[in-house]
Amino acid sequence: MFGFKRRKRSGQCCRRPSPRTGKGCFLPKIAIAGSPNVGKSVLFNCLTGSYATVSNYPGTTVEVTRGRAVFGGCEYEVIDTPGAYSLLPVSEEERVTRDIFIDERPDVIVHVADSKNIERMLPLTLQLIETGIPVLLALNVIDEAEKLGINLDARYIEEQLGIPVAVTSGVTGRGITELKQRISNYARQCRVR
Repeated sequence: MFGFKRRKRSGQCCRRPSPRTGKGCFLPKIAIAGSPNVGKSVLFNCLTGSYATVSNYPGTTVEVTRGRAVFGGCEYEVIDTPGAYSLLPVSEEERVTRDIFIDERPDVIVHVADSKNIERMLPLTLQLIETGIPVLLALNVIDEAEKLGINLDARYIEEQLGIPVAVTSGVTGRGITELKQRISNYARQCRVR
């Protein structure tokens, strides 16, 4: 539906030949996706630390932030994609996000969703799953949701969607260690398929 093709995955942990040249190596990619104002950039900083490169996506004025992270014994390139409500683009930001998924084929997409508004977030989750790229759902700002009396059953959501689900609060650091572990395990598991 979105023009995605499955990519054969390498069994290597951290590096594999570049698909464009067949030579050299590049890091496995973790793309952070989600609607605007859900805490994507905060989670990006939690995963990568303070080092990041911000540049415009080629041919656009849309900024894309890239960094590196090491967890689970592997180094990853982490991409903070522009905010998007859908993979059927109506804005330049959504088009850039979709193009990153098509052109760069990340190893895992971390969909950051606002726990307070989960019903509005899940349509994008389903679109991301349809791409065939492994998706991990991060239920972010869980501390704010709990203050409002919202209790989410992450295991139930995980069972229903068939993807890993992590509960996080980027501002307080809650769940970040688990998120890193789940990303690492999922990326490794998907590479050996």
